Amino acid sequence: MELFFSKDIDGSICRLDQDESGHCVKVLRHRSGDEISVIDGCGTLHRCRITVDSPKGVEAMVLSSEEGWGGHPYRLHLAVCPTKNNDRYEWFAEKACEIGFDELSPVIGEHSERRVLKTARVEKVLISAAKQSLKAVVPVVNEPVSVKEFIAAQAGRSFADAQDDKGEVQDGRERVQDGKGEAQDGDTLRLIAYCFEDERVPRRSIKEVLDGFDGTEIIVMIGPEGDFSKAEAEMALAAGFIPVHLGASRLRTETAALTAASAAYFRYM
Repeated sequence: MELFFSKDIDGSICRLDQDESGHCVKVLRHRSGDEISVIDGCGTLHRCRITVDSPKGVEAMVLSSEEGWGGHPYRLHLAVCPTKNNDRYEWFAEKACEIGFDELSPVIGEHSERRVLKTARVEKVLISAAKQSLKAVVPVVNEPVSVKEFIAAQAGRSFADAQDDKGEVQDGRERVQDGKGEAQDGDTLRLIAYCFEDERVPRRSIKEVLDGFDGTEIIVMIGPEGDFSKAEAEMALAAGFIPVHLGASRLRTETAALTAASAAYFRYM
């Protein structure tokens, strides 16, 4: 099944950008009168008939629309530190999109070797992956922030307030130790995967935690090659994140992120 992507869908008219138009007309040889399928990146599949077959700008009439096409019954937000090699991060994003996730936050940790990420490149990879895997949703890519800024945002606090968490860390640990999601606010399950062990707050299997969760909103944080720092982990626990492991193997950042996406996929399939 051929899929095209467009953000320019206005009522009954759909317009493809120059790249999509060139592929449609020059490569696939579509002409006026042909029917094509177009995703909007927000979950809707539009079936259209071409009215203008210019390689610089295809226009088509929308015949029908199907919401929720190719979706999944959960919402997964991955907060993943950029890898030293950009290609590995883009590979993870592509494969995770094929499996199914909804939002990507590049987070910069204290031990991160790469501190710059071009989100436009990742967005292009995700559009291609969504089309290839027959999904109408293209995951949102946020601008990079520090790990601590991300945790503060998830806790609903300012970064300055979140930095002063030392008096709350123990409370956060006690809530996490309660077990099956009691530490979560509302219906969101917040998980952080790191490699070191803390006897005070043992890590639990991501499968065990997901199996005990009844909601559908999930956030998973994956650290850089050098792992999260102890201070970042403390702050996450204070904010209600549950520490998890992904099995006995030591995984690269991109492999760990993909494993987390797979765990959510199999929990709900």
